[in-house]
Amino acid sequence: MAGRADGWIGTERGGMDAYDKGSGARHGQDGPAGPDGEADAPETGGPAGAGEATESAGAGEPAGRAAAAEGAAGASAAAGTAEGAVTTAPDEADAPEDAAVPVSEEAGAVPPAQDPPQPPAPRTGVAALSPRYQVGAVVALAVVAVAVCAHIGLVFLHVAPSNTLTKQHGSVVDEWVFPEFEQNWKLFAPNPLQQNVSVQVRAEVSTAGGEIRTTGWYDLSAEDGRAIDGNPLPSHTQQNELRRAWDFFVASHDSDNRPVGLRGTLAETYLRRIALLRLDREGAAGPGGVVERVQYRSRTTNVEPPPWSGEKVSDRPTVRELPWWSVAAENRGAGAGPAEREGSAA
Repeated sequence: MAGRADGWIGTERGGMDAYDKGSGARHGQDGPAGPDGEADAPETGGPAGAGEATESAGAGEPAGRAAAAEGAAGASAAAGTAEGAVTTAPDEADAPEDAAVPVSEEAGAVPPAQDPPQPPAPRTGVAALSPRYQVGAVVALAVVAVAVCAHIGLVFLHVAPSNTLTKQHGSVVDEWVFPEFEQNWKLFAPNPLQQNVSVQVRAEVSTAGGEIRTTGWYDLSAEDGRAIDGNPLPSHTQQNELRRAWDFFVASHDSDNRPVGLRGTLAETYLRRIALLRLDREGAAGPGGVVERVQYRSRTTNVEPPPWSGEKVSDRPTVRELPWWSVAAENRGAGAGPAEREGSAA
């Protein structure tokens, strides 16, 4: 529009100049003539003045036309620029986001395309739960943490040396630890176990003829040793059942083989059942025989120290013989074979 206005202004200005000059020329031609019928050139503007006016008019008309052409060209360029900007706008939507889009300064600055907002990352773990379930999870974790800390503390008091806490609350510690969480740290003690303990058992059997006979000693530890030797995957029973039962008995009885508390009675019952199972496996009662009583003994031998230690220990075995234990009817039924259980039922 600025170019078009300039063109119109130039045209009008050129026309006025031409009109003024043309008027002067006409006035010069129509003015009073001289005696010969021709105008006096110096005074009234003769042919020379008319020629100058004609040339001025002729020069003014091309100047006006040129200014009009320039104004029209400027308007066309501005319209073309605006149309190009409008035409380019739909193409910008199809262009890639990273491509630079040329923007005309005359058409106005177009803001660059922006990336769409990314959705928030999904929550995981406890954060994905509702507030009510989050509170429940926190409470559950707190309860588990307290239980684990209490368990570790009680087990520590069990394996730690005697102290004020164990003297005052030893019964609570034992109730929690025994029998599931019992710890045996003899291997890591300053003086690890350096003895061979052999547990043996014998029985009094009532025969089918009504007689009472006493069997020989069965070395239960030697039987377990033979079952373990050469076996790449020995069972837990063969390795630990008898050994743990005997350790349990020794720890719950005094030097006179009297039980200390309920744990001592439980240890005796456990050994009775093991004896009946092993004797039944060996067929100690014989055909029609019934085991009436059992007796245990242990034979402890010190392990000979290496020659370089210089330590001297006794090589004489120590024997501990327990009193006879009567076998209750329910224990006999648990340890008896099928034939014995049928005879008892008859």
